[in-house]
Amino acid sequence: MTMIEQDEMAALRGKPTRERVYLYVREQILRGRFLGGCFIEEEEISSALGVSRTPVREAFHRLEAERFIDLLPRRGALVRQVTAQELLDLYEARRMIEGHAIRRICREELPLPADMHAILAELERLPQGDYFNRVELNREFHFVMIAALGNVVLSELYQSLGARQQRVAMTAINTDPTRIVRISKEHHALIAALSEWDEERALAILEQHLRPIVGVISRLPEQAAEI
Repeated sequence: MTMIEQDEMAALRGKPTRERVYLYVREQILRGRFLGGCFIEEEEISSALGVSRTPVREAFHRLEAERFIDLLPRRGALVRQVTAQELLDLYEARRMIEGHAIRRICREELPLPADMHAILAELERLPQGDYFNRVELNREFHFVMIAALGNVVLSELYQSLGARQQRVAMTAINTDPTRIVRISKEHHALIAALSEWDEERALAILEQHLRPIVGVISRLPEQAAEI
């Protein structure tokens, strides 16, 4: 086990067993250690974490509900593949939801959540190569903007995109790490536009921010492999 993996395991100590298993498997998928189209064995996870198979099964069911894996009868847990079409669909859905949030914030002159500034500050403190936590915070940054509307149903809908959003973001940042600087600039520009309730400018920034990247799309299968 590498030093990085040891640090990851240490971060899970003290959490309930079921939560520890869930977070471990989820992180391995996001980091690309469990690849899309591959099976994860219960025994492999229980041995790695020193737990029984019961919490592994419970974690698998949660991961299936969040669309990280598919549980196939007599086959086991299959890591879902993010396809090129799914990526395009995801960006379209995000533009619709986040664009709606921007319009309401600007037209109703809603106060910008302080958490958006705090998350940006935390992102800037992260090591450049800490892609995993960077992606987690990036998703939280956008969610806080949605949550500012106070629409619980819309917030839950946006949260349901989480698995796809995180996996696509990890693929994108691994494909082109230089995106980190551009994304940071766009985040700051978005906050500035929203602070002035400048709807047109904020929407233009969002459109640029959520532009599908050809280099990422080309690395994804057009459709999930048949099993």
